[in-house]
Amino acid sequence: MYFEERKDVMKKQIISALLASAMVLSFSACSGGAAGSSPSSGAASAGGTKTTIETWTNDRHDLEYVNSEIQKFNSSNTDNIQIHQTVVTDDYINMLSMAKSSGTAPDIAGISGDQDGFDMKAFADTKMVLPLNDYIKKAGTDFQNVTESDEHVFEGVNSIDGQVYWVPTIVRSGTRMIYNMDLVKKATGNTTLPTTLSGMVKLAKEITQKGAGQYYGFATTKDSPFVRCFEGIAELAGQNRYGYDYVNGKFDFSGFKPIVVEFNKLFTDKSVLPGSPSQGVDAMRAQFANGKIGIWANASQEAGVFTEQFPIKNFDWKVSELPTMDGNIKGALTSQPQKGYMIMSTTKHADQAWKVIEFFSSKDFLKGYLEKGYGLPYSKEMSSAIDTSKTGRISDFALKDYESVYPAAPSVTIEGEDMQKVLWSAVMGQRSADTAIQDLNTRYNKALDSDVASGKVKRLVIKDFDPLHPSKGTLQYLDK
Repeated sequence: MYFEERKDVMKKQIISALLASAMVLSFSACSGGAAGSSPSSGAASAGGTKTTIETWTNDRHDLEYVNSEIQKFNSSNTDNIQIHQTVVTDDYINMLSMAKSSGTAPDIAGISGDQDGFDMKAFADTKMVLPLNDYIKKAGTDFQNVTESDEHVFEGVNSIDGQVYWVPTIVRSGTRMIYNMDLVKKATGNTTLPTTLSGMVKLAKEITQKGAGQYYGFATTKDSPFVRCFEGIAELAGQNRYGYDYVNGKFDFSGFKPIVVEFNKLFTDKSVLPGSPSQGVDAMRAQFANGKIGIWANASQEAGVFTEQFPIKNFDWKVSELPTMDGNIKGALTSQPQKGYMIMSTTKHADQAWKVIEFFSSKDFLKGYLEKGYGLPYSKEMSSAIDTSKTGRISDFALKDYESVYPAAPSVTIEGEDMQKVLWSAVMGQRSADTAIQDLNTRYNKALDSDVASGKVKRLVIKDFDPLHPSKGTLQYLDK
């Protein structure tokens, strides 16, 4: 919801000052070296005029590798291009919007399919970014083989009405359950893992009881890992990811009720690590690696996390599929296309910006990236190119045949708390599931109707929508 006017005057002033003074995290500062800046566009050099391509990203987990590759590119490319990368960690999408309005937007912006607040259609309709179709066509077979760009076109995610705005280079798996097998065996006497949500809740209780205050069965966070787990189980039960009814073109959160009720038992059973609901993801990763949590949930990035960032050395851990409600898979689990780049429409160096995108999408760059375990390959070319002996535990997160990409639901301007906060409060027992769902259905549909009537968004309808194959339907955008 980038267009939503949520910022007060003070924050706008702060952001403007931040951008104007270039007080940003550059690639040189992130890599652990001395802070500095790249040559400005037009600066003279021994090789001729340099063109600096300003690049924004909100990725932090891969900075060491990316910064190293940027430095190599800057010193070796023959097109006189310098990449200057800025890491934007707060409110990324709104920052992009405000930077465009103030004339301080980057040339390219990194993006992923699950970016918070990102509405591809809104970006396209307001001409925030440039279509890449012509560039992709001219790029040739090497680019196509590495990215499989013709296959990875998802309406509403990276494409609108046949125009492609970014090309994913990796894919992130849907959420998985990660178990401390030592704690599982201590609690149950065996290593059998649950296949249903009720079974997982039972196991968390057993681990907690065995821990007697030394460790706990489950941990949540204040942000995305828990949400991904919660939403993933709902997807497998046939509830659409965004609470959006694609067939009828409206929001309907009713399918979340049984998941809310079951997850609430984790709190009534006191199986959740105390304090974890107010903690961030890295804090809980560290607690899991230290043997304080029996069950953790997150996607494929955890392969690198638990081998490099918070290496697990003192116990056996295992990756398992998400539990279902009744043992049956009724809908696809979301997998997310990742690590693409958009060219901002305000750039004065579109051709050079595309060359930078080609660099980030190259076989050499992606081979090292994937071998670091930062994601899963998204093409046959890269699957065969990587040395799997270097990828650590990433193979444990290999995509399942029931994983797919969902069309992006309309991004609406709601009043009050969003779905994550409301459902979270119900999980914690602060309100009933029925009350939470009724509230969400009312406010989200009111916002959708209002935003459609004002022309802010289109109503998305997929009459042939299949929850097991969500990307296969025929999309319609309606004005009413």
